[in-house]
Amino acid sequence: MQAHAAGISERFMRYACIDTQSNPDSPTFPSTPKQHDLSLLLVKELQVMGIVDAEMDEWGYVYATIPSTSAKNVPAICYCAHVDTSPDCSGTGVKPLLHPSWDGSPIVLPDDPSQVITVEEHPYLLERIGDDIITASGTTLLGADDKAGIAVIVETAALLMSHPKMLHGPIRILFTPDEEIGRGVDKVNLQKLGAVAAYTLDGSERGSLEDETFSADALDVIIEGVSAHPGFAKGKMVNALKVAAALVSSLPKDGLSPETTEGREGFIHPVTLSGHAEAAKVSFILRDFSTAQLDVQAALIESHLQEAAIAHPNLRFKVIRHEQYRNMKEVLLQHPAVVARAEEAIRLAGMEVRRHPVRGGTDGARLSFMGLPCPNLFTGEMAFHSKLEYVSVQDMLKSVQMLVRLSEIWERDA
Repeated sequence: MQAHAAGISERFMRYACIDTQSNPDSPTFPSTPKQHDLSLLLVKELQVMGIVDAEMDEWGYVYATIPSTSAKNVPAICYCAHVDTSPDCSGTGVKPLLHPSWDGSPIVLPDDPSQVITVEEHPYLLERIGDDIITASGTTLLGADDKAGIAVIVETAALLMSHPKMLHGPIRILFTPDEEIGRGVDKVNLQKLGAVAAYTLDGSERGSLEDETFSADALDVIIEGVSAHPGFAKGKMVNALKVAAALVSSLPKDGLSPETTEGREGFIHPVTLSGHAEAAKVSFILRDFSTAQLDVQAALIESHLQEAAIAHPNLRFKVIRHEQYRNMKEVLLQHPAVVARAEEAIRLAGMEVRRHPVRGGTDGARLSFMGLPCPNLFTGEMAFHSKLEYVSVQDMLKSVQMLVRLSEIWERDA
């Protein structure tokens, strides 16, 4: 396996240079055509290694099959990752840098020396001293979320295709667009995929297995005030922007927000506020590991709006709420073998299992509720969506080992 270390680092760094940032404001699917640049490259690479059915469909999904090497009738499983990178930080002109045999000292990113990766701010790095660490140059994100997952899956495919004596069933590969903006599986064809279970490769620390995510809703508040000439507005104007600002300000200061919560604590997060005196809009995301708590969060927002309506009798408002994804745990509890086999694969690859809930969502959460149970596995990607993003080459290699073991376990148990 060590011979694959140089290959996976080169592969990942090549993928990281391709700008695949998605755009939440775009009405198209995928949201940015540049995501196709990486997807088409992946199709060609898979075909070169002998995967004849590798293709990109009309929506930008990449489908491929690592053929079975078993005489058994082994059910197909799927390894999945997403090609897009987050809109939260620039993905244009990424310059990945390899820091070989990193000694634990601060990593100063050369294109912006104010960007420094330290063990104090990133304690997981204390476990990775001596590893080969890849970072960006300081002005962009790296894109390890989720190009590390893509590199792991493609490297696994290369290994299995070159070692036909390794026993495994059919392994379906799925690369999705637009995961970062919540649309990653909007157009996926599960019948075409034909898998009984899937594993997203979009996790962080070595050995991590995530089978629990937030449940998530989006909530928009539309506020209609009353316009009047500001010179003659006394007793007439209801300033929608002021009401919107007061609504945001009314949220708890010491909890129920991303900046004050951790672990299993949920939050209400205002993400945009726009408008003018006559009309304004505030968009929130609601998050909790208990789906029922989303109703409590929505009720809190509405109670503050009702108070504003009492204070301003001519004020009108509308609340629009829609489901984004649900806690995958609700589905995975019904498919214990899917998770148990992943745990065994991690241990067989020489690691301890780290179980923790995901304070976010993955394609796996939505796939699970679409009928394809899908926990999330580690790749080594860390400090996501930031200029300080990094990944350990050795973590990616360990992820490859895990996937090989996982495919063998599914074959063994068939």
